Amino acid sequence: MAAGEAGGITQHIGAYQVEIEHNNQPRKLTFLDTPGHEAFTAMRARGTKVTDVAVLVVAADDGVRPQTLEAISHARAAEVPIVVAINKIDKEGASPDRVKQELSEQSLLAEDWGGDVVMVPVSAIKRENIDKLLEMLLLVTEVEDLQANPDRMARGTVIEAHLDKAKGPVATLLIQNGTLRTGDVLAAGPVLGKVRAMVDDNRQRLKEAGPSFAVEALGFSEVPTAGDEFEVYADERSARAVVGDRASDARATRLAQQMASRRVSLTAMSGQANEGELKELNLILKADVQGSVEAILGSLEQLPKDEVQVRVLLSAPGEITETDVDLAAASGAVIVGFNTSMASGAKKAADATGVDVRDYDVIYKLLEDIQLAMEGLLEPELVEEALGEAEVRAVFTIGKSAVAGCYITTGKLHRNCRVRVHRGKQVVFTGDLDSLRRNKDDVKEVATGFECGVGTDRFANWEEGDRIEAFKMVTQRRKLTT
Repeated sequence: MAAGEAGGITQHIGAYQVEIEHNNQPRKLTFLDTPGHEAFTAMRARGTKVTDVAVLVVAADDGVRPQTLEAISHARAAEVPIVVAINKIDKEGASPDRVKQELSEQSLLAEDWGGDVVMVPVSAIKRENIDKLLEMLLLVTEVEDLQANPDRMARGTVIEAHLDKAKGPVATLLIQNGTLRTGDVLAAGPVLGKVRAMVDDNRQRLKEAGPSFAVEALGFSEVPTAGDEFEVYADERSARAVVGDRASDARATRLAQQMASRRVSLTAMSGQANEGELKELNLILKADVQGSVEAILGSLEQLPKDEVQVRVLLSAPGEITETDVDLAAASGAVIVGFNTSMASGAKKAADATGVDVRDYDVIYKLLEDIQLAMEGLLEPELVEEALGEAEVRAVFTIGKSAVAGCYITTGKLHRNCRVRVHRGKQVVFTGDLDSLRRNKDDVKEVATGFECGVGTDRFANWEEGDRIEAFKMVTQRRKLTT
């Protein structure tokens, strides 16, 4: 799975089923694979809510990471038993005992250390101890006495959802109770669906699927939201009634959220009116699946927004269409695509209207670029750049003004640069260096180790021993402060 993902990190949630022999009986196990990247917190939380057993995969060479701690807290919140797979035991520097030690600090004590948590050292690449891990999972499920009724109408959870060009809205469903059949009418959150076709993880067509099966189903009126629960109804009329109520509730919630975000923006704008205009970066976000959209939106929320705000005008799974390009052109937005393609005509429309379309396949690169774009909207700041220092060794009075005879100790002095004159611990003058001479000739600069005459129109009170600090003001791109 990871080999097919950009950057070698899993960025999707998937479901796979394996069949093994246990006590001379064929048994099936369904695995939900959730991504490990920190941006996919909601996906991991959703995964643990629908599972019966959480398999915590910890790398033997890496140990406990922040995502591991987060996964433990998700599993505990969902009150599901935890089985630990200590992976990559074949790698150099692998230390399963160190992993057990770190996990014991999180109150997960291995069975062979006197605890009650099953921990199996495995190597996914060399396929070591995989059978043992599956065996242990079946033992844990027997102890838990997990049961479901296949002779009732199905209910379960939407694991993932996306819009397919050819098939329309497609959802990955995990059946938690009952049996789902082709032709069943179901409600997934505020979305109505009638199962037109189902396939399993091997793309094999199914007519029915029982408890703990994960299937990809077609026949929804729109893309359902990942994480929503679904339930089969006896007829379309009763399902439509349920969906209608939920849709109006969802509309009311969405409207309330929009009004709230509007108020927040106005407050922020009035609060920053004195400091200058609040800048906004408009984005249109299209991704391959609902979970990716959710993860990216969550990560965008974490970006600093004191001076620049990210406004996501539209976020949805599916390819980038001409309509998206029109919206971007009208609102001055950038289109960000994640693991998705452009519909025919969209590329031509983007070129014609000059809309910037960015395509990414690794989430942290996407977030990095958006942060850089936000920083590009900030006004550049003026910063000092040190040029050099000089020591006053003699003072020559010429009429009402005076010239300081100096020796350059470090760097160099430029004509018309800024100078600070230090006398002991005090700064006695800050201003422009108006004249710079060497051997009675005007020069543009004098370098380290040379002597020169320095004069400023606004300062004549030079004294031997004064220290001159030369600098210039340069503009520098500002960074967002977290």
